[in-house]
Amino acid sequence: MANLAILFLLFSSLVSSLHAANAKKHWPAGGSTRFYDFKVQTLRVTKLCNIKDIVTINNMFPGPVVYAQEDDRIIVKVTNETPHNVTIHWHGVRQRLSCWFDGPSYITQCPIQAGQSFTYEFTMVKQKGTFFWHAHVSWLRATVYGALIVYPKTGVPYPFKYPYEEHIVILGEYWLKDVVRLEKQVLASGGGPPPADAFTINGHPGPKYNCSSNDVYKIDVVPGKTYMLRLINAGLNMENFFAIANHKMTVVEADAEYTKPFTTDRVMLGPGQTINVLVTADQPIGKYSMAMGPYMSAQNVPFQNISSVAYFNYLGTVLNSISLQAKLPTFNDNFAVKTVMDGLRSLDQVNVPKEIDMTLFVTVGLNVNKCKSKTPQQNCQGPNNGTFAASMNNFTFVKPPISVLEAYYKNIEGQFTEDFPGAPLQFYDFVNGAPNNAPNNTQALNGTRTKVIEYGSKVQIIFQDTGTVSTENHPIHLHGYSFYVVGFGNGNFNPQTANFNLVDPPYMNTIGVPVGGWAAIRFVADNPGVWFMHCHLDVHQSWGLSAVLIVKNGVGELETLPHPPADLPRC
Repeated sequence: MANLAILFLLFSSLVSSLHAANAKKHWPAGGSTRFYDFKVQTLRVTKLCNIKDIVTINNMFPGPVVYAQEDDRIIVKVTNETPHNVTIHWHGVRQRLSCWFDGPSYITQCPIQAGQSFTYEFTMVKQKGTFFWHAHVSWLRATVYGALIVYPKTGVPYPFKYPYEEHIVILGEYWLKDVVRLEKQVLASGGGPPPADAFTINGHPGPKYNCSSNDVYKIDVVPGKTYMLRLINAGLNMENFFAIANHKMTVVEADAEYTKPFTTDRVMLGPGQTINVLVTADQPIGKYSMAMGPYMSAQNVPFQNISSVAYFNYLGTVLNSISLQAKLPTFNDNFAVKTVMDGLRSLDQVNVPKEIDMTLFVTVGLNVNKCKSKTPQQNCQGPNNGTFAASMNNFTFVKPPISVLEAYYKNIEGQFTEDFPGAPLQFYDFVNGAPNNAPNNTQALNGTRTKVIEYGSKVQIIFQDTGTVSTENHPIHLHGYSFYVVGFGNGNFNPQTANFNLVDPPYMNTIGVPVGGWAAIRFVADNPGVWFMHCHLDVHQSWGLSAVLIVKNGVGELETLPHPPADLPRC
Protein backbone atom coordinates (compact mmCIF):
# COMPACT_ATOMS: atom_id res chain seq x y z
CA MET A 1 0.00 0.00 0.00
CA ALA A 2 2.86 2.37 -0.72
CA ASN A 3 0.45 4.39 -2.89
CA LEU A 4 -1.53 5.28 0.26
CA ALA A 5 1.56 6.80 1.85
CA ILE A 6 2.38 8.78 -1.31
CA LEU A 7 -1.20 10.07 -1.60
CA PHE A 8 -1.21 11.09 2.04
CA LEU A 9 2.08 13.00 1.69
CA LEU A 10 0.79 14.76 -1.43
CA PHE A 11 -2.39 15.66 0.40
CA SER A 12 -0.46 17.05 3.38
CA SER A 13 1.65 19.25 1.13
CA LEU A 14 -1.41 20.61 -0.64
CA VAL A 15 -3.11 21.84 2.55
CA SER A 16 -0.19 23.60 4.26
CA SER A 17 -0.51 27.35 4.74
CA LEU A 18 0.28 30.31 6.98
CA HIS A 19 -1.30 31.11 10.35
CA ALA A 20 -4.06 33.68 10.42
CA ALA A 21 -3.35 36.90 12.29
CA ASN A 22 -4.51 36.90 15.90
CA ALA A 23 -7.74 38.81 16.34
CA LYS A 24 -8.30 40.82 19.50
CA LYS A 25 -10.20 38.71 22.02
CA HIS A 26 -12.57 39.61 24.82
CA TRP A 27 -13.83 37.43 27.67
CA PRO A 28 -17.65 37.23 27.61
CA ALA A 29 -19.44 39.41 30.14
CA GLY A 30 -22.82 39.27 31.81
CA GLY A 31 -23.10 35.61 32.81
CA SER A 32 -24.29 34.39 36.20
CA THR A 33 -22.42 32.04 38.52
CA ARG A 34 -24.03 28.68 39.33
CA PHE A 35 -22.92 26.77 42.44
CA TYR A 36 -23.33 23.02 42.91
CA ASP A 37 -22.24 20.64 45.65
CA PHE A 38 -21.38 17.08 44.57
CA LYS A 39 -20.83 14.40 47.18
CA VAL A 40 -19.46 11.12 45.83
CA GLN A 41 -21.39 8.53 47.79
CA THR A 42 -22.22 4.83 47.82
CA LEU A 43 -25.87 3.97 47.26
CA ARG A 44 -27.49 0.58 47.81
CA VAL A 45 -29.85 -0.27 44.96
CA THR A 46 -32.04 -3.21 44.00
CA LYS A 47 -32.03 -4.03 40.28
CA LEU A 48 -32.30 -7.18 38.18
CA CYS A 49 -33.21 -9.29 41.26
CA ASN A 50 -29.98 -8.23 43.00
CA ILE A 51 -28.95 -5.81 45.74
CA LYS A 52 -25.62 -4.05 45.31
CA ASP A 53 -23.75 -0.87 46.21
CA ILE A 54 -23.03 1.59 43.42
CA VAL A 55 -21.03 4.83 43.39
CA THR A 56 -23.21 7.89 42.80
CA ILE A 57 -23.30 11.66 43.18
CA ASN A 58 -25.55 12.82 46.02
CA ASN A 59 -27.08 9.33 46.26
CA MET A 60 -28.81 9.84 42.91
CA PHE A 61 -28.75 7.52 39.89
CA PRO A 62 -28.50 9.10 37.37
CA GLY A 63 -26.87 12.00 39.16
CA PRO A 64 -28.16 15.56 39.63
CA VAL A 65 -28.76 17.80 36.62
CA VAL A 66 -26.52 20.87 36.34
CA TYR A 67 -28.42 23.80 34.81
CA ALA A 68 -26.90 26.99 33.39
CA GLN A 69 -27.15 29.54 30.60
CA GLU A 70 -24.69 30.40 27.87
CA ASP A 71 -21.65 32.30 29.24
CA ASP A 72 -22.48 31.33 32.83
CA ARG A 73 -19.72 30.37 35.24
CA ILE A 74 -20.21 26.98 36.89
CA ILE A 75 -18.60 26.09 40.22
CA VAL A 76 -18.93 22.52 41.51
CA LYS A 77 -17.34 21.35 44.74
CA VAL A 78 -16.77 17.58 44.62
CA THR A 79 -16.22 15.81 47.95
CA ASN A 80 -15.25 12.14 47.80
CA GLU A 81 -16.97 10.09 50.53
CA THR A 82 -16.13 6.71 48.97
CA PRO A 83 -12.96 4.58 49.10
CA HIS A 84 -12.51 4.96 45.32
CA ASN A 85 -10.45 7.56 43.49
CA VAL A 86 -12.67 9.82 41.38
CA THR A 87 -12.62 12.76 38.96
CA ILE A 88 -15.46 14.44 37.06
CA HIS A 89 -15.24 15.32 33.35
CA TRP A 90 -17.61 17.90 31.87
CA HIS A 91 -18.17 16.27 28.50
CA GLY A 92 -18.36 18.67 25.58
CA VAL A 93 -17.42 21.73 27.62
CA ARG A 94 -14.57 23.37 25.75
CA GLN A 95 -12.90 24.60 28.97
CA ARG A 96 -11.62 27.89 27.58
CA LEU A 97 -8.50 28.68 29.67
CA SER A 98 -9.68 26.18 32.30
CA CYS A 99 -7.83 23.02 31.31
CA TRP A 100 -7.09 22.28 35.00
CA PHE A 101 -10.81 21.56 35.50
CA ASP A 102 -11.37 19.26 32.51
CA GLY A 103 -11.29 16.13 34.67
CA PRO A 104 -9.61 13.12 32.96
CA SER A 105 -7.50 11.33 35.54
CA TYR A 106 -3.72 11.53 35.07
CA ILE A 107 -4.23 13.79 32.03
CA THR A 108 -5.27 17.12 33.59
CA GLN A 109 -5.39 16.17 37.27
CA CYS A 110 -4.64 13.47 39.80
CA PRO A 111 -7.75 11.77 41.19
CA ILE A 112 -9.70 13.09 44.16
CA GLN A 113 -8.80 10.54 46.81
CA ALA A 114 -11.05 9.23 49.60
CA GLY A 115 -11.96 11.99 52.03
CA GLN A 116 -10.65 14.78 49.80
CA SER A 117 -12.42 17.47 47.78
CA PHE A 118 -11.75 19.55 44.68
CA THR A 119 -13.68 22.47 43.23
CA TYR A 120 -14.22 22.63 39.46
CA GLU A 121 -14.65 26.13 37.96
CA PHE A 122 -15.33 26.83 34.29
CA THR A 123 -17.32 29.13 32.03
CA MET A 124 -19.68 28.05 29.24
CA VAL A 125 -18.06 30.42 26.74
CA LYS A 126 -20.36 30.71 23.71
CA GLN A 127 -21.78 27.25 24.45
CA LYS A 128 -25.35 26.09 24.96
CA GLY A 129 -27.21 22.82 24.53
CA THR A 130 -27.17 19.30 25.92
CA PHE A 131 -23.97 18.23 27.67
CA PHE A 132 -23.29 15.74 30.41
CA TRP A 133 -20.79 15.05 33.16
CA HIS A 134 -19.29 11.73 34.17
CA ALA A 135 -16.53 10.12 36.21
CA HIS A 136 -13.22 9.80 34.39
CA VAL A 137 -11.48 7.19 36.55
CA SER A 138 -11.61 3.43 35.99
CA TRP A 139 -15.12 2.36 34.88
CA LEU A 140 -16.95 4.41 37.51
CA ARG A 141 -18.69 6.18 34.63
CA ALA A 142 -21.09 3.20 34.63
CA THR A 143 -23.04 4.88 37.46
CA VAL A 144 -21.43 8.29 38.02
CA TYR A 145 -23.05 10.48 35.38
CA GLY A 146 -25.69 13.14 34.88
CA ALA A 147 -26.91 15.82 32.49
CA LEU A 148 -25.52 19.34 32.06
CA ILE A 149 -28.16 21.51 30.39
CA VAL A 150 -27.13 24.95 29.16
CA TYR A 151 -29.94 27.20 27.91
CA PRO A 152 -29.56 30.13 25.50
CA LYS A 153 -29.19 33.59 26.99
CA THR A 154 -32.37 35.21 28.28
CA GLY A 155 -34.47 36.39 25.37
CA VAL A 156 -32.67 34.26 22.78
CA PRO A 157 -35.10 31.69 21.30
CA TYR A 158 -34.44 28.23 19.98
CA PRO A 159 -34.15 28.17 16.16
CA PHE A 160 -37.34 26.06 16.12
CA LYS A 161 -40.77 26.30 17.72
CA TYR A 162 -40.60 25.91 21.48
CA PRO A 163 -41.62 22.41 22.55
CA TYR A 164 -44.46 21.87 24.99
CA GLU A 165 -42.03 20.12 27.35
CA GLU A 166 -38.40 19.00 27.46
CA HIS A 167 -37.20 15.68 28.87
CA ILE A 168 -33.70 14.37 29.54
CA VAL A 169 -33.24 10.76 28.36
CA ILE A 170 -29.92 9.20 29.41
CA LEU A 171 -28.93 5.86 27.90
CA GLY A 172 -26.71 3.69 30.10
CA GLU A 173 -25.42 0.22 30.90
CA TYR A 174 -25.71 -1.64 34.20
CA TRP A 175 -23.50 -4.35 35.64
CA LEU A 176 -24.21 -6.60 38.59
CA LYS A 177 -20.47 -6.86 39.24
CA ASP A 178 -18.44 -4.10 40.87
CA VAL A 179 -17.20 -2.13 37.85
CA VAL A 180 -13.85 -1.14 39.40
CA ARG A 181 -13.05 -4.81 40.07
CA LEU A 182 -14.45 -5.74 36.66
CA GLU A 183 -12.02 -3.45 34.83
CA LYS A 184 -9.09 -4.92 36.78
CA GLN A 185 -10.26 -8.47 36.01
CA VAL A 186 -10.64 -7.74 32.29
CA LEU A 187 -7.17 -6.17 32.05
CA ALA A 188 -5.62 -9.03 34.02
CA SER A 189 -7.28 -11.65 31.79
CA GLY A 190 -5.91 -10.25 28.55
CA GLY A 191 -9.32 -10.94 27.02
CA GLY A 192 -12.45 -8.96 26.28
CA PRO A 193 -15.08 -7.64 28.70
CA PRO A 194 -18.38 -9.36 29.47
CA PRO A 195 -21.50 -7.64 28.14
CA ALA A 196 -23.54 -5.43 30.47
CA ASP A 197 -26.29 -7.17 32.42
CA ALA A 198 -28.79 -4.58 31.18
CA PHE A 199 -29.23 -1.42 29.19
CA THR A 200 -30.96 1.40 31.07
CA ILE A 201 -32.98 4.51 30.22
CA ASN A 202 -32.60 7.10 32.99
CA GLY A 203 -31.35 4.29 35.23
CA HIS A 204 -34.32 1.98 34.55
CA PRO A 205 -33.83 -1.34 32.70
CA GLY A 206 -37.46 -1.69 31.67
CA PRO A 207 -39.87 -4.62 31.53
CA LYS A 208 -37.84 -7.02 29.35
CA TYR A 209 -35.37 -7.73 32.17
CA ASN A 210 -35.87 -9.93 35.23
CA CYS A 211 -37.51 -8.27 38.24
CA SER A 212 -37.91 -5.03 36.25
CA SER A 213 -41.57 -4.87 35.25
CA ASN A 214 -41.99 -1.80 37.47
CA ASP A 215 -38.45 -0.43 36.99
CA VAL A 216 -39.49 1.55 33.92
CA TYR A 217 -39.07 5.18 32.88
CA LYS A 218 -42.17 6.91 31.50
CA ILE A 219 -43.02 10.21 29.85
CA ASP A 220 -46.69 11.22 30.01
CA VAL A 221 -47.63 13.22 26.90
CA VAL A 222 -50.57 15.33 25.81
CA PRO A 223 -52.00 14.39 22.40
CA GLY A 224 -51.03 16.89 19.72
CA LYS A 225 -48.16 18.44 21.66
CA THR A 226 -44.48 18.44 20.61
CA TYR A 227 -41.76 17.34 23.02
CA MET A 228 -38.00 17.78 22.95
CA LEU A 229 -35.99 14.79 24.13
CA ARG A 230 -32.40 15.50 25.14
CA LEU A 231 -30.78 12.14 24.35
CA ILE A 232 -27.45 11.38 26.05
CA ASN A 233 -25.44 8.16 25.70
CA ALA A 234 -23.63 7.66 29.01
CA GLY A 235 -23.01 3.97 28.30
CA LEU A 236 -19.67 2.37 28.97
CA ASN A 237 -18.77 -0.08 26.21
CA MET A 238 -21.67 -0.13 23.74
CA GLU A 239 -23.11 2.08 21.04
CA ASN A 240 -26.89 2.15 20.86
CA PHE A 241 -29.87 2.67 18.60
CA PHE A 242 -32.90 4.56 19.93
CA ALA A 243 -36.43 4.63 18.48
CA ILE A 244 -40.02 5.36 19.50
CA ALA A 245 -42.82 3.12 18.26
CA ASN A 246 -44.84 4.70 15.40
CA HIS A 247 -43.23 8.13 15.92
CA LYS A 248 -40.80 10.16 13.85
CA MET A 249 -38.02 12.17 15.46
CA THR A 250 -36.69 15.46 14.11
CA VAL A 251 -33.03 16.00 14.96
CA VAL A 252 -32.34 19.66 15.84
CA GLU A 253 -29.06 19.45 17.79
CA ALA A 254 -26.04 17.14 17.99
CA ASP A 255 -23.24 17.43 20.55
CA ALA A 256 -24.69 20.71 21.84
CA GLU A 257 -24.71 22.45 18.45
CA TYR A 258 -27.80 23.25 16.39
CA THR A 259 -28.31 21.29 13.18
CA LYS A 260 -30.50 21.66 10.15
CA PRO A 261 -33.67 19.78 11.12
CA PHE A 262 -34.03 16.34 9.60
CA THR A 263 -36.52 13.61 10.33
CA THR A 264 -35.74 9.98 11.05
CA ASP A 265 -37.35 6.98 12.70
CA ARG A 266 -34.20 6.00 14.61
CA VAL A 267 -30.89 7.47 15.77
CA MET A 268 -27.61 5.93 16.87
CA LEU A 269 -25.55 7.41 19.69
CA GLY A 270 -22.10 6.26 20.67
CA PRO A 271 -20.99 6.77 24.27
CA GLY A 272 -20.30 10.48 24.74
CA GLN A 273 -22.71 11.68 22.06
CA THR A 274 -25.83 13.78 22.62
CA ILE A 275 -28.73 14.44 20.24
CA ASN A 276 -31.82 16.60 20.73
CA VAL A 277 -34.94 15.44 18.91
CA LEU A 278 -38.46 16.83 18.56
CA VAL A 279 -41.31 14.30 18.81
CA THR A 280 -44.96 15.16 18.22
CA ALA A 281 -47.62 13.12 19.97
CA ASP A 282 -49.62 12.70 16.75
CA GLN A 283 -50.67 9.05 17.05
CA PRO A 284 -53.83 7.47 18.48
CA ILE A 285 -53.97 7.53 22.28
CA GLY A 286 -51.91 4.65 23.64
CA LYS A 287 -48.67 3.54 25.24
CA TYR A 288 -45.69 3.54 22.87
CA SER A 289 -42.31 1.98 23.58
CA MET A 290 -39.12 4.05 23.55
CA ALA A 291 -36.43 1.44 22.95
CA MET A 292 -32.65 1.40 23.32
CA GLY A 293 -30.84 -1.49 21.64
CA PRO A 294 -27.31 -2.49 20.67
CA TYR A 295 -25.22 -1.36 17.72
CA MET A 296 -22.27 -3.75 17.47
CA SER A 297 -20.12 -3.30 14.39
CA ALA A 298 -17.19 -5.52 15.45
CA GLN A 299 -16.97 -9.22 14.69
CA ASN A 300 -17.23 -12.00 17.30
CA VAL A 301 -17.85 -9.70 20.27
CA PRO A 302 -20.49 -10.77 22.84
CA PHE A 303 -23.03 -8.05 23.67
CA GLN A 304 -26.29 -7.50 25.50
CA ASN A 305 -29.08 -8.07 22.97
CA ILE A 306 -32.11 -7.36 25.19
CA SER A 307 -33.33 -3.82 24.62
CA SER A 308 -34.22 -1.40 27.38
CA VAL A 309 -37.75 -0.06 27.08
CA ALA A 310 -39.37 3.12 28.41
CA TYR A 311 -42.85 4.45 27.67
CA PHE A 312 -44.07 7.42 25.64
CA ASN A 313 -47.48 7.35 27.29
CA TYR A 314 -50.45 9.38 26.04
CA LEU A 315 -52.72 10.87 28.68
CA GLY A 316 -56.02 9.01 28.50
CA THR A 317 -54.40 5.64 27.85
CA VAL A 318 -56.22 2.77 29.56
CA LEU A 319 -54.31 1.63 32.66
CA ASN A 320 -52.18 -1.52 32.14
CA SER A 321 -52.65 -1.40 28.37
CA ILE A 322 -50.10 -3.22 26.22
CA SER A 323 -47.43 -0.99 24.70
CA LEU A 324 -46.76 -0.79 20.98
CA GLN A 325 -43.24 -2.04 20.26
CA ALA A 326 -40.54 0.14 18.74
CA LYS A 327 -38.71 -1.18 15.70
CA LEU A 328 -34.94 -1.00 16.15
CA PRO A 329 -32.42 -1.71 13.39
CA THR A 330 -30.57 -5.01 13.51
CA PHE A 331 -27.51 -4.90 15.77
CA ASN A 332 -25.03 -4.55 12.87
CA ASP A 333 -27.00 -2.21 10.58
CA ASN A 334 -24.18 0.05 9.42
CA PHE A 335 -26.42 1.68 6.81
CA ALA A 336 -28.79 2.92 9.51
CA VAL A 337 -25.83 4.60 11.21
CA LYS A 338 -24.64 6.16 7.95
CA THR A 339 -28.05 7.66 7.15
CA VAL A 340 -28.07 9.49 10.48
CA MET A 341 -24.55 10.84 9.93
CA ASP A 342 -25.47 11.84 6.37
CA GLY A 343 -28.31 13.94 7.78
CA LEU A 344 -26.19 15.97 10.20
CA ARG A 345 -25.47 19.50 8.96
CA SER A 346 -24.77 22.69 10.89
CA LEU A 347 -27.81 24.96 11.04
CA ASP A 348 -26.03 27.79 9.21
CA GLN A 349 -23.03 28.13 6.95
CA VAL A 350 -19.93 27.94 9.13
CA ASN A 351 -16.35 29.17 9.02
CA VAL A 352 -14.49 25.92 8.40
CA PRO A 353 -10.67 26.19 8.27
CA LYS A 354 -9.81 25.98 4.56
CA GLU A 355 -6.02 26.28 4.73
CA ILE A 356 -4.42 23.77 7.06
CA ASP A 357 -1.21 24.16 9.09
CA MET A 358 -1.04 20.62 10.47
CA THR A 359 -2.54 17.36 9.24
CA LEU A 360 -2.47 14.24 11.36
CA PHE A 361 -3.33 10.82 9.99
CA VAL A 362 -4.32 8.66 12.97
CA THR A 363 -5.14 4.96 12.78
CA VAL A 364 -7.47 3.64 15.47
CA GLY A 365 -8.08 0.05 16.40
CA LEU A 366 -7.22 -2.97 18.49
CA ASN A 367 -4.01 -4.96 18.73
CA VAL A 368 -3.09 -8.43 19.93
CA ASN A 369 0.14 -8.57 21.89
CA LYS A 370 2.09 -11.76 22.37
CA CYS A 371 1.62 -13.51 25.66
CA LYS A 372 4.38 -12.84 28.19
CA SER A 373 2.67 -14.35 31.23
CA LYS A 374 3.80 -17.48 33.05
CA THR A 375 0.09 -18.28 33.55
CA PRO A 376 -1.28 -17.87 30.00
CA GLN A 377 -4.61 -19.56 30.73
CA GLN A 378 -5.36 -16.83 33.26
CA ASN A 379 -3.74 -13.82 31.61
CA CYS A 380 -3.68 -14.41 27.83
CA GLN A 381 -7.33 -14.89 26.88
CA GLY A 382 -7.20 -12.75 23.74
CA PRO A 383 -7.17 -14.08 20.15
CA ASN A 384 -4.55 -16.77 19.48
CA ASN A 385 -3.62 -16.83 23.17
CA GLY A 386 -2.45 -13.22 23.08
CA THR A 387 -3.53 -10.17 25.07
CA PHE A 388 -5.77 -7.37 23.85
CA ALA A 389 -4.41 -3.86 23.48
CA ALA A 390 -5.58 -0.79 21.58
CA SER A 391 -3.70 2.03 19.92
CA MET A 392 -3.52 5.16 17.85
CA ASN A 393 -0.88 4.93 15.13
CA ASN A 394 0.11 1.64 16.78
CA PHE A 395 1.06 3.35 20.06
CA THR A 396 -0.76 2.20 23.18
CA PHE A 397 -1.18 5.12 25.56
CA VAL A 398 0.04 4.61 29.13
CA LYS A 399 -1.10 7.07 31.79
CA PRO A 400 1.78 8.51 33.86
CA PRO A 401 1.99 8.50 37.70
CA ILE A 402 1.18 12.24 37.76
CA SER A 403 -1.00 14.25 35.40
CA VAL A 404 0.43 15.14 32.00
CA LEU A 405 -0.77 18.73 32.47
CA GLU A 406 1.08 19.14 35.77
CA ALA A 407 4.24 17.63 34.32
CA TYR A 408 3.98 19.91 31.28
CA TYR A 409 3.25 23.06 33.27
CA LYS A 410 5.99 22.44 35.84
CA ASN A 411 8.53 21.05 33.34
CA ILE A 412 8.79 17.74 35.20
CA GLU A 413 10.87 15.47 32.98
CA GLY A 414 10.36 11.77 32.33
CA GLN A 415 6.56 11.73 32.53
CA PHE A 416 5.71 11.96 28.81
CA THR A 417 7.33 12.34 25.41
CA GLU A 418 6.46 14.69 22.54
CA ASP A 419 6.88 12.18 19.74
CA PHE A 420 3.37 10.97 18.90
CA PRO A 421 3.71 10.43 15.14
CA GLY A 422 1.69 12.50 12.69
CA ALA A 423 1.14 9.38 10.57
CA PRO A 424 1.53 5.61 11.04
CA LEU A 425 5.07 4.33 10.95
CA GLN A 426 3.91 1.80 8.37
CA PHE A 427 1.24 2.16 5.68
CA TYR A 428 -0.67 -0.91 4.51
CA ASP A 429 -4.23 -1.97 3.75
CA PHE A 430 -5.59 -0.76 7.09
CA VAL A 431 -9.15 -1.97 6.63
CA ASN A 432 -8.72 -5.39 5.11
CA GLY A 433 -5.90 -6.78 7.17
CA ALA A 434 -2.73 -6.42 9.19
CA PRO A 435 0.82 -7.08 7.94
CA ASN A 436 0.35 -10.65 9.14
CA ASN A 437 -2.30 -12.56 10.99
CA ALA A 438 -2.69 -11.80 14.71
CA PRO A 439 -0.74 -12.09 16.91
CA ASN A 440 2.15 -11.81 14.43
CA ASN A 441 3.33 -8.23 13.84
CA THR A 442 0.32 -6.71 15.59
CA GLN A 443 2.31 -5.77 18.68
CA ALA A 444 1.64 -2.21 19.85
CA LEU A 445 4.33 0.03 21.30
CA ASN A 446 3.66 1.47 24.77
CA GLY A 447 4.26 5.05 25.81
CA THR A 448 2.86 8.34 27.09
CA ARG A 449 3.21 10.08 23.75
CA THR A 450 1.92 13.55 23.02
CA LYS A 451 1.68 15.80 19.97
CA VAL A 452 2.62 19.46 20.46
CA ILE A 453 0.64 22.02 18.44
CA GLU A 454 1.42 25.72 18.02
CA TYR A 455 -1.28 28.08 19.26
CA GLY A 456 -3.62 29.19 16.47
CA SER A 457 -2.77 26.31 14.14
CA LYS A 458 -5.50 25.13 11.82
CA VAL A 459 -5.51 21.38 12.41
CA GLN A 460 -6.92 18.53 10.38
CA ILE A 461 -7.07 14.97 11.68
CA ILE A 462 -7.93 11.96 9.54
CA PHE A 463 -9.04 9.04 11.72
CA GLN A 464 -8.67 5.67 9.97
CA ASP A 465 -10.30 2.51 11.32
CA THR A 466 -8.18 -0.64 11.11
CA GLY A 467 -8.98 -4.31 10.75
CA THR A 468 -6.01 -5.72 12.64
CA VAL A 469 -8.42 -7.57 14.97
CA SER A 470 -11.77 -6.42 13.61
CA THR A 471 -13.04 -3.29 11.93
CA GLU A 472 -15.32 -1.38 14.27
CA ASN A 473 -17.08 1.94 14.73
CA HIS A 474 -15.01 3.93 17.27
CA PRO A 475 -16.55 6.99 19.00
CA ILE A 476 -13.51 9.28 19.26
CA HIS A 477 -13.77 12.18 21.71
CA LEU A 478 -11.47 15.22 21.80
CA HIS A 479 -11.35 17.17 25.04
CA GLY A 480 -11.12 20.96 25.02
CA TYR A 481 -12.54 21.42 21.52
CA SER A 482 -15.42 20.95 19.20
CA PHE A 483 -14.51 20.21 15.60
CA TYR A 484 -16.05 20.26 12.16
CA VAL A 485 -16.66 16.78 10.77
CA VAL A 486 -15.78 17.65 7.17
CA GLY A 487 -15.92 14.13 5.77
CA PHE A 488 -16.27 10.42 6.36
CA GLY A 489 -16.39 7.34 4.20
CA ASN A 490 -15.77 3.65 3.75
CA GLY A 491 -12.47 1.90 3.17
CA ASN A 492 -8.98 3.40 3.34
CA PHE A 493 -8.83 7.18 3.18
CA ASN A 494 -7.88 8.43 -0.26
CA PRO A 495 -7.39 12.22 -0.58
CA GLN A 496 -7.99 12.08 -4.33
CA THR A 497 -11.50 10.62 -3.96
CA ALA A 498 -12.61 11.86 -0.51
CA ASN A 499 -15.55 14.27 -0.55
CA PHE A 500 -15.38 17.08 2.03
CA ASN A 501 -18.20 19.35 3.18
CA LEU A 502 -16.63 22.75 3.83
CA VAL A 503 -19.93 24.66 3.85
CA ASP A 504 -22.11 23.36 6.69
CA PRO A 505 -20.47 20.32 8.34
CA PRO A 506 -21.68 19.37 11.83
CA TYR A 507 -19.72 20.78 14.77
CA MET A 508 -19.17 17.93 17.22
CA ASN A 509 -16.99 16.74 20.09
CA THR A 510 -17.35 12.98 19.58
CA ILE A 511 -17.22 11.39 16.14
CA GLY A 512 -18.02 7.79 15.31
CA VAL A 513 -15.22 6.71 12.96
CA PRO A 514 -17.16 4.40 10.61
CA VAL A 515 -16.57 0.67 10.75
CA GLY A 516 -13.94 -0.09 8.10
CA GLY A 517 -13.76 3.57 7.17
CA TRP A 518 -12.44 7.02 8.02
CA ALA A 519 -13.53 10.39 9.35
CA ALA A 520 -11.93 13.81 8.87
CA ILE A 521 -12.18 16.68 11.37
CA ARG A 522 -10.91 20.26 11.44
CA PHE A 523 -10.48 22.80 14.23
CA VAL A 524 -8.39 25.83 15.21
CA ALA A 525 -6.03 25.11 18.12
CA ASP A 526 -6.91 28.25 20.10
CA ASN A 527 -7.28 26.78 23.60
CA PRO A 528 -3.94 26.22 25.36
CA GLY A 529 -3.52 23.15 27.51
CA VAL A 530 -3.25 19.38 27.56
CA TRP A 531 -6.17 17.68 25.83
CA PHE A 532 -7.08 14.00 25.87
CA MET A 533 -8.10 12.34 22.58
CA HIS A 534 -9.53 8.86 23.05
CA CYS A 535 -12.09 6.25 22.14
CA HIS A 536 -15.15 6.64 24.36
CA LEU A 537 -15.66 2.89 24.63
CA ASP A 538 -14.10 2.55 28.08
CA VAL A 539 -12.57 -0.87 27.49
CA HIS A 540 -10.71 0.55 24.47
CA GLN A 541 -9.54 3.49 26.58
CA SER A 542 -8.35 1.03 29.25
CA TRP A 543 -6.44 -0.85 26.55
CA GLY A 544 -4.76 2.40 25.44
CA LEU A 545 -6.72 3.75 22.46
CA SER A 546 -5.72 7.31 23.33
CA ALA A 547 -3.26 10.12 22.73
CA VAL A 548 -2.70 13.62 24.10
CA LEU A 549 -2.57 16.91 22.20
CA ILE A 550 -0.61 19.74 23.84
CA VAL A 551 -1.60 23.18 22.57
CA LYS A 552 1.06 25.79 23.40
CA ASN A 553 0.34 29.24 24.78
CA GLY A 554 -0.31 32.11 22.43
CA VAL A 555 0.30 35.79 23.17
CA GLY A 556 -1.28 37.61 26.08
CA GLU A 557 -3.47 36.65 29.03
CA LEU A 558 -6.41 35.37 26.96
CA GLU A 559 -4.13 32.97 25.08
CA THR A 560 -2.20 31.65 28.06
CA LEU A 561 -2.96 28.73 30.36
CA PRO A 562 -3.50 30.09 33.91
CA HIS A 563 -1.69 28.71 36.94
CA PRO A 564 -3.10 25.59 38.65
CA PRO A 565 -5.76 25.94 41.37
CA ALA A 566 -4.62 25.80 44.98
CA ASP A 567 -6.69 22.69 45.77
CA LEU A 568 -5.53 20.64 42.77
CA PRO A 569 -5.39 17.01 43.98
CA ARG A 570 -2.01 15.38 44.40
CA CYS A 571 -1.13 11.87 43.37
